[in-house]
Amino acid sequence: MPQIYFLCTGNSCRSQMAEGFAKAILDPSWRIASAGIETHGLNPKAVKVMAEKKIDISHNQSKLIDSDYLNSSDLVVTLCGDARDKCPMTPPNVKKEHWPLQDPAQAQGTDKEVLDVFRQVRDEIEQRILDLNQRLNKG
Repeated sequence: MPQIYFLCTGNSCRSQMAEGFAKAILDPSWRIASAGIETHGLNPKAVKVMAEKKIDISHNQSKLIDSDYLNSSDLVVTLCGDARDKCPMTPPNVKKEHWPLQDPAQAQGTDKEVLDVFRQVRDEIEQRILDLNQRLNKG
């Protein structure tokens, strides 16, 4: 079974949103997981903006990187600079991509302004997952 691993520094909202979209969009034969270098609680704003897309990530749990899963993945996607810099070396047969995304949890302003940042990052992740799906289906 092919595997995709989404990594972010804190298994933050970015990797959780990517996992949510990937499970909703990609072929169900793909095994999909997310993890981080540190564990963080799931941000309620990420849950809210994903629910707007009819994707429930409220039960996702923050996980630390599992080296066995990392080494057996077909694709590792990092979603922030720290993850790309700190991730363990992957074997040569593991394809790696980096999606440099703003950390919406660091957004400041009114509640509406912060939610707008979450939505912007969410929409960018959705588009990247759609693009990934198209590439995977081309073979």
